[in-house]
Amino acid sequence: MKKYILVTGASRGIGRSTALKFASEGYHVFLNCRSSLAELHQVQNEILTMDGGSCTLVPGDVGNPDAVRQIFQQIRAICPHLDVLVNNAGISHIGLLIDMTDEEWNALLASNLSSVFYCSREALKDMVSAKSGRIINISSMWGTTGASCEAAYSAAKAGMNGLTRALAKEYAPSSIPVNAIACGVIDTVMNSQLTKEEQKQLAEEIPVGRFGTSAEVAELVWKIANSPEYMTGQVIGIDGGYI
Repeated sequence: MKKYILVTGASRGIGRSTALKFASEGYHVFLNCRSSLAELHQVQNEILTMDGGSCTLVPGDVGNPDAVRQIFQQIRAICPHLDVLVNNAGISHIGLLIDMTDEEWNALLASNLSSVFYCSREALKDMVSAKSGRIINISSMWGTTGASCEAAYSAAKAGMNGLTRALAKEYAPSSIPVNAIACGVIDTVMNSQLTKEEQKQLAEEIPVGRFGTSAEVAELVWKIANSPEYMTGQVIGIDGGYI
């Protein structure tokens, strides 16, 4: 029986690697991003060249509840419920809190936290009816420890962790595990703004001596999606021993 997964922020980085991993394992992948449509089409093309690869583009701003409702209308036209929802979409903001504008704060919360609420709310409606499904949220170690000059990002990820644990308790009776992955420093576009020297210094602070890769996170997503149902409400770190 075909299985279905929605990956938000699937155009690059962790989202792209996760989409490709699940497609290679036979899932039909719903590919979402807000604006990087050319890159999303590239992911689509990679999946369609796989033997039996299948996917559907569902672009839209998952920080907007109306857009999320439209996305799930498209999903429901193809399948009765998602087997896996991966809430990966997000943006970063580096700078002093006192310099952050209202608009920047609201945009970051919408992308990194409200999107998880909106997508989970829609997905759970169908998962509960089926008493089946899994939600995996892509969080950050900064949601656990906080990061200087990334206060808003840290707050959003801490909120995601709290939402993960609460939803796990709320939907355990419906056999729906909800877990999060607290990523360390991953070699993605989000970290490409660092200079080569900054990247080198940061890598030296990580016990394994390097950044993580998107493929490593995608592999962990896959394992959590296939873990025992009894594992729920967990925030699982993948940070090279950094914290």
